Amino acid sequence: MFDDGGSRSATPERRIVLLGASNLTRGISTAIDTAARLWGRPLDVLAAFGHGRSYGMRSRVLVRDLPGIVGCGLWRALADRPRVPTAALVTDIGNDLLYEAPVDRIIAWIRFCLDELARIEARVVVTGLPIESIARLSDARFRLMRSILFPRSRLQLSTVAAQAIELDERLGRLCNERGIAQVAPSPTWFGFDPIHIKMRHWPHAWQTLLAPWCDAQPPPAPATGSMRRWLHLRRLAPERRWLFGIEQKRRQPAGRISDGSVISFF
Repeated sequence: MFDDGGSRSATPERRIVLLGASNLTRGISTAIDTAARLWGRPLDVLAAFGHGRSYGMRSRVLVRDLPGIVGCGLWRALADRPRVPTAALVTDIGNDLLYEAPVDRIIAWIRFCLDELARIEARVVVTGLPIESIARLSDARFRLMRSILFPRSRLQLSTVAAQAIELDERLGRLCNERGIAQVAPSPTWFGFDPIHIKMRHWPHAWQTLLAPWCDAQPPPAPATGSMRRWLHLRRLAPERRWLFGIEQKRRQPAGRISDGSVISFF
């Protein structure tokens, strides 16, 4: 059903670009299946994600480092591939606030991504920050989540909340200027963890976030989960990472799935 021979497959005539961090990592299988239902299949999938992923900086979680999204190999691969109809998602944007990146710099990184996607006339969706979920946080709960997810950060809740509002507002203005769809996450998707969508909400959440890609009415039914597909996708290695400080490189595409979609991770 699955294999790692993606490099031997012809490039599909529909493409998606997925940019994000933890939510995309956790829900990658559901996101790709949802994308196929909304955008068509098979797909040429180019994705840059990872727990704690930064848009502009090399980031570390436990013993694994990844390059910033703006500096990863996805953009080179995108430029080298033949032009086909492309849809793109830009999500998980708030991580960089916990790395103490200024809002101006984060916006510059997102602008770079949007510029590159505009070059290929991609149909883009940007997700907003979970402002309502953040607003419900107590100081104690924030410190606990910060220590687990971003142990190096010493930022205070009041600072992060204010910066999140500013970042979300500026994202909204940027999307309006460019005619890009922006979708706000529903506060009902989150629980004790204020930034990660609960697993039981994945089908509906990804359907909602990617809905602007699809003009069909009514839209296709939400995706169904597949543990086998999830495990297969999660074991594929990105083009470049560091484990215990040792650089690893993996030729892309890294694999394919049963519907003929070709998978490249960066």
